[in-house]
Amino acid sequence: MKTEASAATASAAPIVQLMGDSGEIEDAQLLRARAFAEPLLTDQTLDTGEDALVHADGVAAILKAIGAAPSMRAAAYLVYAGDYLSKPEEMVTKAFGASHASLVMHTRKLVQIQRAARDAKVGVEQKAQQTERVRKMLLAFSSDLRVVLLRLASRLQTLRHFAVTKQQCPAALARESLQVFAPLANRLGIWQIKWEIEDLAFRFSEPEKYKLVAHWLDEKRTERELGMADLQRRLEQDLHRQGVRAEVQGRPKHIYSIWKKMQGKALEFSQVLDVRAVRVIVADVPACYAVLSHVHERHTPVAGEFDDYIARPKANGYQSLHTVVRDGAGRAVEVQIRTRAMHDHAEHGVAAHWAYKEAGVKGYAGLSAAGDFDAQVTEARKAVLRQLLAWERDFSSADGDGPRPQADGEEVFDDRIYVFTPQAAIVELVAGATPIDFAYTVHTDLGHRCRGAKVDGVMVPLNTPLQSGQTVEVTAIKEGGPSLDWLNAELGYLKSARSKAKVRGWFNLLAQAQTIARGREAVEKLLQREGKTAVKLTTLAEQLGFRQADDLFEVVGKDEFSLRTIENLLRPAEAVPTADEVIALRKPKSDAELPQGGVLVVGVESLLTSLARCCRPAPPDVIGGYVTRGKGVAIHRVDCSNFRELAKRAPERLIAVNWGRPRAQGGEQYPVDVLVEAADRRGLLRDISEVFVKDQMNVTGVKTQSVKDASGGTAWMTFTVEIADSARLGHVLGLVQGIEGVRSARRK
Repeated sequence: MKTEASAATASAAPIVQLMGDSGEIEDAQLLRARAFAEPLLTDQTLDTGEDALVHADGVAAILKAIGAAPSMRAAAYLVYAGDYLSKPEEMVTKAFGASHASLVMHTRKLVQIQRAARDAKVGVEQKAQQTERVRKMLLAFSSDLRVVLLRLASRLQTLRHFAVTKQQCPAALARESLQVFAPLANRLGIWQIKWEIEDLAFRFSEPEKYKLVAHWLDEKRTERELGMADLQRRLEQDLHRQGVRAEVQGRPKHIYSIWKKMQGKALEFSQVLDVRAVRVIVADVPACYAVLSHVHERHTPVAGEFDDYIARPKANGYQSLHTVVRDGAGRAVEVQIRTRAMHDHAEHGVAAHWAYKEAGVKGYAGLSAAGDFDAQVTEARKAVLRQLLAWERDFSSADGDGPRPQADGEEVFDDRIYVFTPQAAIVELVAGATPIDFAYTVHTDLGHRCRGAKVDGVMVPLNTPLQSGQTVEVTAIKEGGPSLDWLNAELGYLKSARSKAKVRGWFNLLAQAQTIARGREAVEKLLQREGKTAVKLTTLAEQLGFRQADDLFEVVGKDEFSLRTIENLLRPAEAVPTADEVIALRKPKSDAELPQGGVLVVGVESLLTSLARCCRPAPPDVIGGYVTRGKGVAIHRVDCSNFRELAKRAPERLIAVNWGRPRAQGGEQYPVDVLVEAADRRGLLRDISEVFVKDQMNVTGVKTQSVKDASGGTAWMTFTVEIADSARLGHVLGLVQGIEGVRSARRK
């Protein structure tokens, strides 16, 4: 039986040297990673039925083919070895460093999310939504392109496995490959992976159509190959006589591409013009146009079939000259002309230009070791992220996907933008977000201190709407807070509900601090009058039933707690007041305002009452009063278990209470607790909070607890919201209940 110890021993033992195609010894780190993983992966099987070690070898080989650094190929082994380690992050960090550990953990997490999305039992109408989630997860992990490249290579290796073993590939896996991974490889310009994933996925998802196109290609193969070999030889000789050094090669036939072209343009197979195709690779751009001129001189060009992707590159950076000419027999032949650098990019895409951290000062993939190395790395990352964002937009607007599925409370991609920090980290914002929204998303304190911003290096007003792909840099002061103007909707400083809540929270805390200061001053003056300055404020607060002194100061500062109660506590003990005496503990009022029949009216200013925190009553709840020692009358809901227990122990302390009339303006706000149980996911807290915000309910407190389980995790949340009428709460709880993943929402 394999153990972690045996893996660690293997990584330090003498290693059998791996030989590349050229016979050169691979990087030592790659060797050590394979030796580390081998005892863990041997005889292990992946959920696709593949041998784990064979799969890891295949992924490493694919990564090598697209020019990945040896350190990244090493990660291919560590990712799969992590499934068999009790503490994968800790062990990989210790053996290979934090960079590899981060890559392993992110990739494993992405694999788990993909499996869950693919294996979920959903209806036909929800399959597009599952595919979207996989795309979103790939986008979320795009800050490290290595994760994306590992997933592309892994998917291609899995498809190769099903092809070689002649096993039936699961329909969901083939569909996901064709709808997610092939377009992703295309957006990143990795044609070498893109075309093979498309052909293999097409072969498994539409076997009859695949066989039909393959049959058409094979039917004319001998005739076509003889003619193409002659054309290549003559073209290379002609160019050599013209003084142009060129490499002429046949272009591989892409079955899925041929089928798409036939379907998209309603063509017969004989009308597809790129079945016969050659590629000419030269040294520089002038040579490209020289070759084009020579080809058009020697052969008749087909009208309307010329594309200059050098002057106007494709969205993924692809560059080449494309033309279609007639050969000596009058057959159409596509000719692609490009430089060696363009060819490398076409084959490997952004993978050929990604600067890995492991490259260090030596440089990698064209990045120099000069002083501007970090700047080049940042620009390379931005270029990749822009392609990934464009890839997501491709899907959002694709005709084939139809309308994007949308869960309750979920915003469509068009309502989101993605911008960069100066370090090229990606930040997701709501559409129309401003630099202040950006600052609050990065960090709450940065938002409070934000005073200026640069967008793509240019100073802009703080209410400037941002756009995807921009780089935002915030200027902040050392200390300070937000401006009240930011909450003015007409000025347009804030778009995000979350940012607005943070600004309101800052001013609420400021007002609370001022209230506490007033209360402290009043209590301290009272202690001076009573000659009790030696009394500890914390002890006094606890004796009055408060957890800390600031809680006492706050209610005193709001004039919600009578100082006479403190006086009674400081003076010799007296008998517990009767109900009528409690009512008398209020500031003088006119006879018209006096309560009738010994019934205490809750909500009338200055009466000595407090709302119990255990049940948080609010109009029109049926309530009862309990005369406490030193804290007046505590108001409970009559169905409160604590109130029922108090009534049993001391029924003589009960007092009849009613809600007072609401004020003409403003109205009283009462805090209530809402309990929510839901399946844990990203964005859950935001979605629930937005329901309260849209219904104009102020959230004054949130407590969350999350427990991981077999289903992914369960979250319990307690929201404290302020309401004027508890009858409105039922409507809001219904909206919360409709949020994706919410299992129950009820008042505490």
